[in-house]
Amino acid sequence: MKILLVCLGNICRSPMAEGILRDMIGKHGLDWSTDSAGTGDYHVGEQPDKRAMKAMLDHDIDISDLRARQLRASDFDAFDVLLAMDASNLQNMRRLAPSKEHALKARLMMDHAPDHALREVPDPYFGGDEGFEEVYQMLTIACANLIDDVKR
Repeated sequence: MKILLVCLGNICRSPMAEGILRDMIGKHGLDWSTDSAGTGDYHVGEQPDKRAMKAMLDHDIDISDLRARQLRASDFDAFDVLLAMDASNLQNMRRLAPSKEHALKARLMMDHAPDHALREVPDPYFGGDEGFEEVYQMLTIACANLIDDVKR
């Protein structure tokens, strides 16, 4: 299973999701791979936001090795599932998909957390540190459910 996590700039939500999922995959001994990307090119080559890295380290997950990159049409061939953090990025992803069949691989991350009140992962970039913890908690639920959903 190859999973791509996608947000706008690839420095907050999607690298956090990748870090959480990567950690869970390792703990479950699964032979899966992950990557993350942004629909925009604002931060290509940069490390995750310092607040995202701190929030993750608070939970013993290091994402400092990740670097932002932009989503490519070829990602739809390379990955089994592409998970968007919000509806706007999902729409942008589907526009980039090379075909309707490829576009079906793109879904919302929070589809894997149907009991959560929010359907989209809020972008914590313009808020304070507390937003990153909220995002961590949401993504942890969605990632755990994703593993359960796929393993079934």
